[in-house]
Amino acid sequence: MRARAGAARVARLATTTVQGDPHVVPVCFAMEGDRLYTAVDDVKAKSAAALRRLRNIAAHPRASVLVDHYAEDWGELWWVRMDGGAAVAAPGDRGHATAVALLAAKYEQYARHPPPGPAIVVEIDTWRAWP
Repeated sequence: MRARAGAARVARLATTTVQGDPHVVPVCFAMEGDRLYTAVDDVKAKSAAALRRLRNIAAHPRASVLVDHYAEDWGELWWVRMDGGAAVAAPGDRGHATAVALLAAKYEQYARHPPPGPAIVVEIDTWRAWP
C-alpha cells in the first residue's frame, strides 16, 4: 500500500471549503514516512494566497489524498487513500524545504524549477486501500 502510494505520479487532494463543501484537485506529491508533501508551483505562485486549497486547510486542517490505478483488466485495479492533519508551510519553513527537496527528487520539472509557493504537509494518520 505504501509503496504503491509513494510511486504514484499524481494524486487527488481533497479538502473542505469554509462552507463545508468538498474540494478536490489533482496534485504532484512526494512522501517521507507518514508525511505527504505537495507545493504550489510557479504556474500558480502569483495567486498562491488565493488558492482555495490553502484557504480550506486554514479553515479545516484535515485532508484526504487518493492515488489509484485503472486498467481495462479490472483485476489490476487498486486505490490508496491517506487521511490526516494538513498544514501550510511557507517558503523558508522547514516543511517547505523538505517538500521542495522531495519533489525535486521525484519530478524532473521540479528539479529544474523548484516550486516557489507554499507547501502543504499532510501528517497521515489513516491509511486505507483496495484491494
